[in-house]
Amino acid sequence: MFLQHLLSLLSVDNLLVLLAYAVLGFAYLVLVPLGLYFWMNKRWYVMGKLERTGVYGLVFLFFPGLILFAPFLNLRMAGHGEG
Repeated sequence: MFLQHLLSLLSVDNLLVLLAYAVLGFAYLVLVPLGLYFWMNKRWYVMGKLERTGVYGLVFLFFPGLILFAPFLNLRMAGHGEG
């Protein structure tokens, strides 16, 4: 009931702006950082200088989202096994 009353007070334009903020925030904090993590994990040892510079720039740009996932992702290389 409260939510329906609240939505009736907002115009369609305001709802579209809120939706745009939500979509951009989700992309900035979740989608791009996860894609960047997996890109770095896949290409770390074969990147060229320009690609590595670009990735470092993206890390700087998307740092808040990368920090959110840092405690949960383990991107270390697998060991060589028992010798």
